[in-house]
Amino acid sequence: MIGEVELLERIVERDGKAGPRKSAKIARSESRDFLDSAAAVGIPRVADLNGADIEGAGLTPVSIRRGRRFSVVDGYLRPALHRPNLKVVTGARATRLVVERGRARGVAYLQGGAVHEEEAHADREVVLAAGAVDTPRLLLLSGIGPEDELSRHGIAVVQVSPGVGRNLRDHLANGVLAAVDAKTLYTAERLRHLLVWLVAGRGPLTSNVAEAAAFVRIGPDATSPDLELIFAPVLFEEEGTVPPSRDGVTVAAVLLQPRSAGEVRLSSADPLAPPEIDPRYLTDPDGHDARTLREGVRLARRVLAESPLARHVTEELLPGADAIDDEALDAHVRARSQTLYHPVGTCRMGEDEAAVVAPDLRVRGIDGLRIVDASVIPALPRGHTNWPTVMVAERAAELMRAA
Repeated sequence: MIGEVELLERIVERDGKAGPRKSAKIARSESRDFLDSAAAVGIPRVADLNGADIEGAGLTPVSIRRGRRFSVVDGYLRPALHRPNLKVVTGARATRLVVERGRARGVAYLQGGAVHEEEAHADREVVLAAGAVDTPRLLLLSGIGPEDELSRHGIAVVQVSPGVGRNLRDHLANGVLAAVDAKTLYTAERLRHLLVWLVAGRGPLTSNVAEAAAFVRIGPDATSPDLELIFAPVLFEEEGTVPPSRDGVTVAAVLLQPRSAGEVRLSSADPLAPPEIDPRYLTDPDGHDARTLREGVRLARRVLAESPLARHVTEELLPGADAIDDEALDAHVRARSQTLYHPVGTCRMGEDEAAVVAPDLRVRGIDGLRIVDASVIPALPRGHTNWPTVMVAERAAELMRAA
């Protein structure tokens, strides 16, 4: 067998051009160009986008170890797998909560192709952490939610909770895509890059794609950032469902504080049926969301038009040269905007009667049940939701230890 160093040398020799490290540097160079172009339009650089004041532009903080994403599974679950009090069941689908006389006793689930439910029981508490879509779905299937939604599907009411599934909030994004004459992540999946990543954990496949970002204020009355620009040294086409068609870059505008709110509902009482998700993007009565996103697209264009990025741009692909006035940009925003996959709020936390969970994350009206996921976050953070959700989980662990 050949060694790692020899394998890398053969890959570089066969390519005849840039080695794996240089290819990775090219993408990072484009991202630094974005920061310089952002500074040219008045967006200052910040050293830490996780700092107390994030207004400005910087390289994206990432959770990467040895060239791979280091997830909460890696940081929390894997180190605990050896514990005798932990059993992980995979390939299973939760179907409902087991609630007896107002107390959660466990969870029913189907595993594999089974048609009969199994149940996992809890002596102290049931912790529901299925996310902002499946958590309200499971509550509704268990008879916990708005009366009209439960009766619509013939589900017996266990606890009236009008906020379950309501208040769905999500970050909406719309990108400016531009072709460039520089090397980007367009070629990242070529065999030589795959081998370098597999052997050494290096090269363009170590990129998180969204390599740089800027948090800015767009609205005239905004006191904190209400829009994010995300820079990717690759064309993010068709919501990332197709490979990029050529070398290019994307500057996405992200609506951080939407006023539109959606809903998660049941499509039927069948626990295996997918839920109905109605995000109701851009439906706020005064048009704030569409207006902010439109101006965000204009700001993204301004950044791309400034050097050093401008010297690489050969053509704007989307929205395109004809989309100039408000009407054309509004049409583009409505036709091409997409989720940033940050849903929150469908089981919101609060002290009012309409809140689904109390500040200690316990579900109102049901003993022995807590929700620990993004569904409890009542309003969207002015940033991404991964680490705020981890913070919810850390706080939940403290509360349960103290109980």
